[in-house]
Amino acid sequence: MHRIHFFVEQIKFTLKHKAKHRSWIVQTLQGEKKSLGEINYIFCSDAFLLEINTSYLHHNTLTDIITFPIEHAPTPISGKKLKARVSGEIYISIERVIENAEKFQSGFESELKRVMIHGVMHLCGYGDKSATEASKMRKKEAFYMMRFPKHS
Repeated sequence: MHRIHFFVEQIKFTLKHKAKHRSWIVQTLQGEKKSLGEINYIFCSDAFLLEINTSYLHHNTLTDIITFPIEHAPTPISGKKLKARVSGEIYISIERVIENAEKFQSGFESELKRVMIHGVMHLCGYGDKSATEASKMRKKEAFYMMRFPKHS
């Protein structure tokens, strides 16, 4: 049973290489000394994500990602110390990813991975509201993007 799920709302989109993405996310969590609870990715339209942004965060702006963490009590690891378990929902606007890939000339797949791991970093407790936080977040994104599995 997978504890990382991929859903689609209001768009036609299929994530390629789901197993690689799951493995990459688990390895990222391990690198952050976290364990996997359950993560749901919801790939959606701008309109769908704007409705969430307006309804839940009271921001009437387009965004590429919104992350909602689900809190858990720490779980024991090897009977020695507690490891934080990470769960949440990560909403990603595919329309924003396409636009940002063009804007930053990064390519769709690369921009999608960046946004996906950005959500994981939020679930791990990283913020991006200040310049210092955003800089740290970008470094983490770059670090983990380089670790995406190259082979099957």
